[in-house]
Amino acid sequence: MPTTGSDNIEKPGSRGGKIVALFSGSRGAVLMHFGALQVRLAVALLTSALVSIPAESVFAATSAQARATRPAVPASQQTTAKPAPKAPAKKVVKKAAPKQTYSASASRARQARIAQARAEARAREVREVQTPRFKINDLGQEVPDIRAEAAIIYNPETNEILWESNAQDQRSIASITKVMTALVFFESGTPLSTKITVQRGDVYLASTTYLAAGYEVTAEDLVNLLLIGSDNAAARVLARTSPYGAAGFVDRMNEKAAELGLESTRYADPSGLLATNVSSAYDMARLIAFSSADERIGTIMRKASHTVYSGKRVINVNSTNHLVRSGEYDVLGGKTGFISRSGYCLATLLRLPKTGEQVAVVVLGAKSNQSRFWETRHLFNWMNTQTRTLFGLAQQDRREEN
Repeated sequence: MPTTGSDNIEKPGSRGGKIVALFSGSRGAVLMHFGALQVRLAVALLTSALVSIPAESVFAATSAQARATRPAVPASQQTTAKPAPKAPAKKVVKKAAPKQTYSASASRARQARIAQARAEARAREVREVQTPRFKINDLGQEVPDIRAEAAIIYNPETNEILWESNAQDQRSIASITKVMTALVFFESGTPLSTKITVQRGDVYLASTTYLAAGYEVTAEDLVNLLLIGSDNAAARVLARTSPYGAAGFVDRMNEKAAELGLESTRYADPSGLLATNVSSAYDMARLIAFSSADERIGTIMRKASHTVYSGKRVINVNSTNHLVRSGEYDVLGGKTGFISRSGYCLATLLRLPKTGEQVAVVVLGAKSNQSRFWETRHLFNWMNTQTRTLFGLAQQDRREEN
């Protein structure tokens, strides 16, 4: 019989019809074992029939023998069940946000809303600061309750504190520094008619200035710019061109403060831009009273505006002191100041309308530009209503001391 592939089968011969299977490889061995098992099962059943052995026992014995004589499958040909493939994870596709398109009308509406919100916030702030606050002190008296960090009402004629809040605390004073700058400049004896050319270093990072490099102005114009417009470059020019020089000028400022007994006062530059220019409300009340009495300085601080001419240029300067510009009070002298470390500051010498007496009102560390002026108004108005009481107590204290 012709062969097919690797299988070779021989027909049964004369020895009881025994089937001989010749196979190659492990598959042939398994088939041969199965054929032999069938033969043994048939012989066992025949025998059990002859000797009356239960068929169940024959099947059990035959199965055990089959398991014991089963040929081993080579390890190289053993197969293991492959795990079922995992289902691919579903990809979460994020929907793109709808693309916003520019709308000029929407932009204008948004800007209008922002502007309105800012205007409403400013209006609330003004309403708040326009309302004076009071509290009851330990003596049961109604006294001012300020929003600023420090303040004082000071009588320069008697050197008495009429009311104060944190008046001895040392704080940054910003451009109130320029009051001492003016004092030291006039002390130096520099002629007011001296013409001075502004240099690039004078205006570099000067923040507030009406000047530019190359401008030629007089010393008198510089002092007006200093005290009226709070010009930082003007302060630098005055210090640089003084007989002391820039560094010596600051040294002289500190010497002058010591001479005046301003114990909490230290100067670091002539403009007040540096936060290390420090003092107290008490010291600044004494300084503003002293400097205002000098007509060369007091006259300038009482001016609402000034005009400077530099070649063909005309520079108009307005006072930073709103109390001077409004004319509502009899202001004898004053100076504003602001940097972020100091807050909004104001030192002012005022005359009481009822008695004609002078009081220095100093506010340091106010929260806004408007607040420092309203705080000063509130303190002065309260002082005006308490004149007889406060000045009477002051006079009584002096009699008791004597």
